[in-house]
Amino acid sequence: MLLDSDGSALISAGSTDVPMFPRSSNKPMQAVAMLRCGLDLDGRLLALAAASHSGEETHVAGVREILHGAGLTEAELQCPRDLPLDEAARNALLRAGGSAGRVHMNCSGKHAAMLATCVAAGWPTSSYRDPGHPLQVQIVKTVERLADEPVTAIGVDGCGAPLLAISVAGLARAFSAIVRSEPGSSERRLADAMRAHPVWTSGTTRAEAALMAAVPGLLLKSGAEGVCAFALADGRAAAIKMDDGGQRAVPVVMATVLRALLAGDARAARGVLGSSATPGTPGVDLGALDRLAGPVVTGGGEPVGEIRAIATLAG
Repeated sequence: MLLDSDGSALISAGSTDVPMFPRSSNKPMQAVAMLRCGLDLDGRLLALAAASHSGEETHVAGVREILHGAGLTEAELQCPRDLPLDEAARNALLRAGGSAGRVHMNCSGKHAAMLATCVAAGWPTSSYRDPGHPLQVQIVKTVERLADEPVTAIGVDGCGAPLLAISVAGLARAFSAIVRSEPGSSERRLADAMRAHPVWTSGTTRAEAALMAAVPGLLLKSGAEGVCAFALADGRAAAIKMDDGGQRAVPVVMATVLRALLAGDARAARGVLGSSATPGTPGVDLGALDRLAGPVVTGGGEPVGEIRAIATLAG
């Protein structure tokens, strides 16, 4: 689903109005709700509250900083124990004799922020994952407001927190609403933090951070099972859900659609074209978008092909 800056649909392909679980693409909306409930974070730590981080040293230190600021410890995190997503960070932890821990889990920033929000609001911390907890009730209301549709189901995400079902169209509307919000609002604070600190929402080697660095003003968040959403600074927004849940094509599709949008050609986005955006687009790293839109496939250590988005979308 691709929306224009006024919220009108430019392109729709597939069942964009059918509820699905956006997984971690919901995190920006969850963080907005936490801010509205009293969470006192900004900058890199606020970006971390909406992150699926890689477990790098700075991420782990940031999670501990959020907890310490609320007078809490790692023992109060209720996400699963895990090893860092980042290979180098994982290997370093294991070489040092470390093991899987809750603070290393990619959702620990969100969980730490949920706990800190409970402390700020005077709510119980031990039951913060319960769908009936005041925090989770407020998160549902915020997601429904931003997506402009009801949450139709509540499941359990991989991290143990409630998982809210909305449509692909609703996800795109939510991201558009966040970037179009007034300066100083909870929505704008969250968007500005994520855009200023993209490595804190994912990791130094992740495609999400590379895309946000390549396009000034871009807000983007991926989720498991082939979900991703973004919004440009002018409010144009897109969301996708891969039917097979595969992740490999997600950055390719998003980079290709971004190239087309930055060329100012909706028809090009409709066809998921393979040519670059107009040279000289202010501040945009076209080379980075080209690389992300056509990652090289190797065989025997040598380039043998590339991954491309070639399917034509139905408008």
